[in-house]
Amino acid sequence: MTSDLLALLTTMAGVRTVVVGDAILDGYVTGDPVGLGREAPAPVVAVTGARDQCGGAANVAANLTSLGGQTRLLAVVGADPAGQRLRRALASAAVGTAHLLTDRTRATVVKTRVLAPRQMLLRMDEGSREPIGPSASAALAARLSEQLPWCDAVIVCDYAYGTFTPEVRAVLAASPRRPLLVVDSRAPAPFRSLRPDVVTPNHAEALDLLGIPAPAHGRGRVRQMMDHAEQVRERSGADLVAITLDRDGAVVVQAGRPSLRTYADGEAGMTIGAGDTFTAALTMALATGADPGTAAELASSAADIAVRKPGTAHCTAEELRRRLSGTGKLLNDGALPRWLTDVPHRAQRIVFTNGCFDILHGGHVSLLSRAKALGGLLVVGVNSDASVRRLKGPARPVIPLSERMRVLAALGCVDLVVPFETDSPTELITRLRPDHYVKGSDYTRRTLPEAPLVERLGGTVELLSTVDDLSTSKIIRDIHALPNADRQRAGQDQKGA
Repeated sequence: MTSDLLALLTTMAGVRTVVVGDAILDGYVTGDPVGLGREAPAPVVAVTGARDQCGGAANVAANLTSLGGQTRLLAVVGADPAGQRLRRALASAAVGTAHLLTDRTRATVVKTRVLAPRQMLLRMDEGSREPIGPSASAALAARLSEQLPWCDAVIVCDYAYGTFTPEVRAVLAASPRRPLLVVDSRAPAPFRSLRPDVVTPNHAEALDLLGIPAPAHGRGRVRQMMDHAEQVRERSGADLVAITLDRDGAVVVQAGRPSLRTYADGEAGMTIGAGDTFTAALTMALATGADPGTAAELASSAADIAVRKPGTAHCTAEELRRRLSGTGKLLNDGALPRWLTDVPHRAQRIVFTNGCFDILHGGHVSLLSRAKALGGLLVVGVNSDASVRRLKGPARPVIPLSERMRVLAALGCVDLVVPFETDSPTELITRLRPDHYVKGSDYTRRTLPEAPLVERLGGTVELLSTVDDLSTSKIIRDIHALPNADRQRAGQDQKGA
């Protein structure tokens, strides 16, 4: 399956997709909680930063582009400061804005989230919700008609902000050469007459389509969707339905085939935009002729990468390639990705530890497992071969760096492995600014040189108990002692004979 997914990812490069729908500006305000206000029992946040990201149809377009596709975004935005901010966010994501239409009568849709620091406290929505006016509708319909012959796929992104007027829908219905049509809508039912190839509702949207309540227990939603997936497909009018369930993966059903499920790996933070990433990757894969099950597996992997990043993020082709090839945990060049070092906007807490890890043993595994239990992502720094020689002597390491990193990455508790050339990981700590720095209890805060730096950067030092009588040095001494022990036993046997 892995080789199939890697081959599919290569085939997807250059897929041409038109995204038409509601382009949204996702704004994030981050800060530190400082208590409750005197005016009302509401949390007070001391603002430390703000940023803009692509949302809605704009985020789908950003994901398509980052996965290597050719993308054209068709949307209507206002002639306001928010519209300019959205254009800048699109430019940062390498998405062209040549096909954006400006309507001076509308306000650009903005969703601003307040985070302190990883918990979302508030979301404020603004922007026009009424249908776009006749002039904008005609212009968008004409632009869409022009682009259909160019593309391999069309993604409809309907967030109920008025883009899909009867005139726009009519273009999709009447096109003599309609490419693959994927509908991602808050309300899929109105698109049933278009007979879409694919619809991608989330759990809440699927429930609305079915007219049934959510299960009493959150864990029951997978079973619920497996049982009702065929009904969702029939009511949406689509040939293929992929019901996205964020942390629980997705349920996929195609006409004449049994339902199947994909799984989300790892521990996600906020799942904002996960459905956008899934839809983008699924569309590109299906546009190449991929089997729906294979396409859904690839899309789930892409979405899992995106939700590990802060805010409304996207997945790149290189990240997905590393993930699928089994090297997704390895940062071989020592470079830390921006989403990991952007401390104010990180979605998860970071636990960091480091060592030589020459001949991995039970003590290492125990320490790493308990480090992971502190919560968040576990990042492991590994001394280079030259560094190990300086610290341990010319005969070390026994295992070269590439193999030491690969074995560490195979542990389920480890999220990222990064090498460092120096004898101390101070540079890594400075860039990473971990929430927790973990070492064994054979250290003390006084003998641990990195402790003051970690605490100065706002982190805590955790000294976890070590497994008695277990160390790489002792294992090596025991191995060297084996020939002497064997000779002694052989001598005793000869005497006995």
